[in-house]
Amino acid sequence: MSGRKLLLSASGGRIVRRPNRLNTDAAGKIMERIEAILFDWGGVLIDNPAPGLMAYCAETLGVGVREYERAHNRHGEPFQKGLISERAFWQRVCGDLKRPVPDIRSLWGQAFRAVHSPRPEVFGWAGQLRQQGYKTALLSNTEQAAMEFFLELRYDVFDAAVFSCAEGTFKPEREIYKTAAQKLGVSASRCAFIDDRQLFVDGAIQARMKGILYEDIEQVKRTLKQLGVSDGI
Repeated sequence: MSGRKLLLSASGGRIVRRPNRLNTDAAGKIMERIEAILFDWGGVLIDNPAPGLMAYCAETLGVGVREYERAHNRHGEPFQKGLISERAFWQRVCGDLKRPVPDIRSLWGQAFRAVHSPRPEVFGWAGQLRQQGYKTALLSNTEQAAMEFFLELRYDVFDAAVFSCAEGTFKPEREIYKTAAQKLGVSASRCAFIDDRQLFVDGAIQARMKGILYEDIEQVKRTLKQLGVSDGI
């Protein structure tokens, strides 16, 4: 992608063409106009990294994948919320596995870079939506090392980026969705959130957003079109 600069405010002289018609549902009830589209990272903007991450870390520690997954899941929440450091995370995981703590600055960051596989068509579409005047954001349950990697990529298609490790809360907790809407300056009811996990889609709906379960990009476009969002193509 060209000109990859992460922007955290909606500016820059871009052309804004917001839809001005009233949207109605199948029963003829007027719906609030969608002003912002929020994207999950793993499983939407990039291929789901979880299987590769589990395998990479298990191999590095010299244990089976399922054994590693059990230890990871016992300690993953505080790590993902940024409540403990990566070093503390590995101390806990390796304590459970009876393995030495890896002598690597960031095993998680190393693993994430190894398995990272972006979906250019989704990034490109997010950019098209932003050019049309819709606000766009990333909303991800992400650890510190992965967040740092995302920021290094300097994508220019988002008005805001919200990471669980920076906010101390994660999907499906309502607070992280509220935080994302606030960063965009849009009410939650005017936001559509796209995720590949139903649990996180349900969390968005509980936070008053429109939730869309990602299957493929064309299916998401069709669903957004029903909400009055044009992809501009």
